[in-house]
Amino acid sequence: MNLPTLDTLPPLREVIARHGLAAKKSLGQNFLLDGNLLDRIARVPGRLAGAAVYEVGPGPGGLTRALLRAGASVTAIERDDRALPALAELAAVAPGRLTVIGGDAMAQDEAAHFDGKGVHVVANLPYNIGTALLVRWLTGPWPPWWVSLTVMFQKEVAQRIVAAPGDDAYGRLAVLSQWRSTPRIAFDVSPNAFTPPPSVTSSVVHIVPAPPIGDIAVATLERLTAAAFGQRRKMLRASLRGLPGGVEALTAVGIDPARRAETLTVAEFVALAGKL
Repeated sequence: MNLPTLDTLPPLREVIARHGLAAKKSLGQNFLLDGNLLDRIARVPGRLAGAAVYEVGPGPGGLTRALLRAGASVTAIERDDRALPALAELAAVAPGRLTVIGGDAMAQDEAAHFDGKGVHVVANLPYNIGTALLVRWLTGPWPPWWVSLTVMFQKEVAQRIVAAPGDDAYGRLAVLSQWRSTPRIAFDVSPNAFTPPPSVTSSVVHIVPAPPIGDIAVATLERLTAAAFGQRRKMLRASLRGLPGGVEALTAVGIDPARRAETLTVAEFVALAGKL
């Protein structure tokens, strides 16, 4: 009997049924089964032939298949032990190009694991850890261990990542994302594309590193934005009162203390952080 190839693998629905992979809400799982859509996601970071890719939460391996079809060498981390046999079957038809790690993505030291190889992250992130992973990837040593992030979020979170000053969605996540990287929304994904369908629309976000705006400590910017946006409807003179040196920093960089956090540009937040 001929062994299957990437082009002759059984349908994902069959794989899910055979391995008992009903999506678990506790793990934030929603599976994508549309091969054309998965291939579209794999095209977002650009040419992947011969490239190293890190995938978080592959589940039954739908996106993994698309990444392998694109020619990538994939390292996939999966917390759900039920999915490991299905991923092992996939590894068997792509010898040497799929490494599967059983474990929690939040507990990984990716920088040490990939050791400067320049990795593209491509993942349909579990909803319950997506934002936490993104913040960790954005606030680590710079330049980062990754060369691009192509990740799926709820549309509301995606809008917070790319929001501009004055937008309702503008806040801490936008400042952290845009301080030293360039994010964009590649496209939206309907709930009907998932099994089971979530209650919200999702978006694929693409992020590439950029030179930082100013030389400041990550922790200082995080403290500043936490204080400023913690009471976002208040004037900065009030919201920064509890941050040592916060009000004085406003005067030092020429920012009107009567302004609100949502009106400040990323560069203005960096200037403030530089005075703290």
